[in-house]
Amino acid sequence: MAVGLTSLLKTVVDNKASGLHLRGNSFSFVRLNRQIKQIEDSFLSNDEVRKIAYACMSDREKKIFEENGTVDFSLDAKENGRFRFNVYRQSGKVCISIRHIPLKIPTFADLNLPGDVLEKITENRRGLVLVTGMTGSGKSSTLAAMLGYINRARRGHILTIEDPIEFVHTEEKCIVSQLALGLDTHSYMAALRASMRQDPDVIMIGELRDSDVVRAAIAAAETGHLVFTTVHTVDAVQTLNRLIQSFPFEQQAQVKVQLAELIKGIVSQRLLPDLKGGMIPAVEVMVDTPQIKKLITDGKIDEVSRHIGMGEYYGMQTFDQSLVELYRAGKAGLEEIIAYSTSPDTIMLALKGIGEDRKGLE
Repeated sequence: MAVGLTSLLKTVVDNKASGLHLRGNSFSFVRLNRQIKQIEDSFLSNDEVRKIAYACMSDREKKIFEENGTVDFSLDAKENGRFRFNVYRQSGKVCISIRHIPLKIPTFADLNLPGDVLEKITENRRGLVLVTGMTGSGKSSTLAAMLGYINRARRGHILTIEDPIEFVHTEEKCIVSQLALGLDTHSYMAALRASMRQDPDVIMIGELRDSDVVRAAIAAAETGHLVFTTVHTVDAVQTLNRLIQSFPFEQQAQVKVQLAELIKGIVSQRLLPDLKGGMIPAVEVMVDTPQIKKLITDGKIDEVSRHIGMGEYYGMQTFDQSLVELYRAGKAGLEEIIAYSTSPDTIMLALKGIGEDRKGLE
């Protein structure tokens, strides 16, 4: 590992920062609670950043960077944990964006997630489970928690296909095979085709990047596997529309039927500031109730959100319901929940009747 990088990574860990930015001819920066903060006495020349990048890369990764101007990879930094690197060029300078990946597989409680309903979703033996949200919303951590729950709860074979591998799972009750794109397989499609001969019970696909991978994920779920994956969408409605619209119009009616049968849950996340420090997730949860299945089959996707809001019995909740609960629990302030809400008016109506003792928290 390059001289100086170890101390910078230690700064990330010691400050519980989520990431680190190294830029040629510039100071270094950490991302702490969504804010970028400069690290004192951390100025690096372009040549120093380049040397750090090349010291961390394999020959294959160097070649990819030189050909494409960007490359992703992960690095085991011993006691400091694991880190995901993206090396890229900007105005002729080498830059590195680094995200911290804890060594410990988090639990639902660790992540402040609604554990009861996520356990039920994860206990399915076949189907499709989607974790959605924007970049940096905690999707990878939630997926890791779900796989960790399976690993502790039942015996089987978990197969992950990632770019690059982030959380490393220690085998407990399950055997775990983790494939890295570019190192163990050429593509998601190649890995998914081969997975049918590798006897997995659970398949985790790092991301649904294109329509071919969507088709392959659906096919894997239809053949009796429990498939987990992520999508860069903001909520269940947008996710369903994205999946359906990735198919030609003449195929969409059939796809709606398939998705209604296969989707076991959609978990969507937004991270907001915690009043006690750090970040906390607001989480929308959709599960496969009979009414949700019918809405998907009939193509009434825009009505899904309303039924999520009425599905407390099944453990479902909308973002706004999640935000109100965070406020009631004293975990998030009024300004924050309004800023992160889908409908500020809905938030204000829901908050009517909450005691005056909460006003002092704002």
